[in-house]
Amino acid sequence: MSQFIAWHNETLGNKVVKALEKNNFTAAYFPKRDDAVKHILDMIPNTAAVGVGGSWTVQELGLVSELESRGNTVFDHNKPGLSRDEVLALRHKQLSSDVFLTSTNAITLDGKLVNVDGAGNRVAAMIFGPKKTIVIVGANKIVKDTAEGEERIKLYAAPINNKRLGNNNPCTVTGECMDCQAPSRICNVTTIMHKKPFVSDIHIVIIGEKLGF
Repeated sequence: MSQFIAWHNETLGNKVVKALEKNNFTAAYFPKRDDAVKHILDMIPNTAAVGVGGSWTVQELGLVSELESRGNTVFDHNKPGLSRDEVLALRHKQLSSDVFLTSTNAITLDGKLVNVDGAGNRVAAMIFGPKKTIVIVGANKIVKDTAEGEERIKLYAAPINNKRLGNNNPCTVTGECMDCQAPSRICNVTTIMHKKPFVSDIHIVIIGEKLGF
């Protein structure tokens, strides 16, 4: 990464942190993933049961293996080989976990979180349920406003996530959202978190690298 991109990421990242704090979230910026991972692990007690949303960012950072290796119980429905019933059971457990780890599809310069979900379990757990939620965001997901956030999801996040999940939806051919009616459609629920819900403990970690989709 060039020094100019690093400067831009840090400038926008710190601007978003201030906006998030104004919106009652706890937020921090880290230029590098290693420092961010240490910060995240320090926030999670070794005895905590940790839920993991459908997040490529969490997978990229290796957080699941780190947590499991130190003895945390991890509710991760993304593991291969699980039955449909097992996936559903893990998703329910995530809703009442001690800590919930996820990312967001987009985060705005004025501190709003924009997400589109298929089943709704990820956004549900982000909003209410777990004792603590940690949202991890790469600088590539910073957008100007909620409209740009929704456009980012349609053009980038949704098609790539459909391809990752192996869904045979139109966007895996066209490369952009087609507002399809397919049974495997993953764009079913849209949420915008304008401010922190008043009974939820939400921490947002912004990393000055390209992470997730």
